Amino acid sequence: MNSNAICPISTKKIDENVARLNGALTVILLVIFVATQNIIPVIFLLIDFFLRSAELSEYSPLANFSKFILRSFGVKKNPINAGPKIFAARIGVLFSLLILISNLTGYETSYYVLTLIFGFCAFLESAFGFCVACQIYPIVFRLTYRAKNAL
Repeated sequence: MNSNAICPISTKKIDENVARLNGALTVILLVIFVATQNIIPVIFLLIDFFLRSAELSEYSPLANFSKFILRSFGVKKNPINAGPKIFAARIGVLFSLLILISNLTGYETSYYVLTLIFGFCAFLESAFGFCVACQIYPIVFRLTYRAKNAL
């Protein structure tokens, strides 16, 4: 066990199965974006990740669709701490926004690379329950914490 691990903690709980299905749906939407070159899936992801990052997941179309699918198949809930997933949603907002800006400004290579990275991270979450954002959080925390203490 790593005693130096840092993870965002929240008083809220979410269903891990919903988070993993959200990851799969994110991959599907990113594939649709790349295949069609239609920016609508990225705008949809930006709005959806924004809602989840603002802790308004009850309004998230992806989360609600995932809950509906899981209920339909009778999948039992697996509650986990929401903190890491809220942080991951904030990273999702950042990636969605960068992809959108890169696409609108014509930086084709940039939006392909960003889409590939974002899709790979969503795939890892969906297939293996591995949250890349959770691996990034300690770095962000240390940089932020140091910056606050330096003042």
